[in-house]
Amino acid sequence: MLSPALIPLTWLALLLRYPKRTLMIGAPLVLLLAGVTAWLLLDGRYNQRLLDHLDMQISYAPEQCPVNQPLLVQLRNNTDYSLKNLQWRIAAYRPGENINLVATLFTEARYTSSSPLVSGAQWQTCLPLPNLRTGYRASTVEFRVERRQGNFVR
Repeated sequence: MLSPALIPLTWLALLLRYPKRTLMIGAPLVLLLAGVTAWLLLDGRYNQRLLDHLDMQISYAPEQCPVNQPLLVQLRNNTDYSLKNLQWRIAAYRPGENINLVATLFTEARYTSSSPLVSGAQWQTCLPLPNLRTGYRASTVEFRVERRQGNFVR
């Protein structure tokens, strides 16, 4: 098996030894690889643009949610496509500061439903509090949604 590091060197040696044959095979492969890469980059940017149009709000609402799940998450789909799935990270900040106060940075939440969230629809749920650093209370911090990742039905 050829080491992946040797593939460019081998291709360069073949290009020097047999330039016409190598270019006849190599040029279409390079163009195909460039096309696939460009398509993946554009699709990722378009998907991120759709995620940016989602209206998500998270708030500490012990009066509206159960005691063991006091975070209220509200999601509105402002795109033209149905939202298939969504996951995000919950962060907590003191007002006016930019230091995340969540002790465990791997606290992720997800949108789950039996059917996709159609355009213009709303969804809400209550979530448990993430572990905050010692000395901070949930009522004194503001919660934010970060690192959204999701897919749409197109």
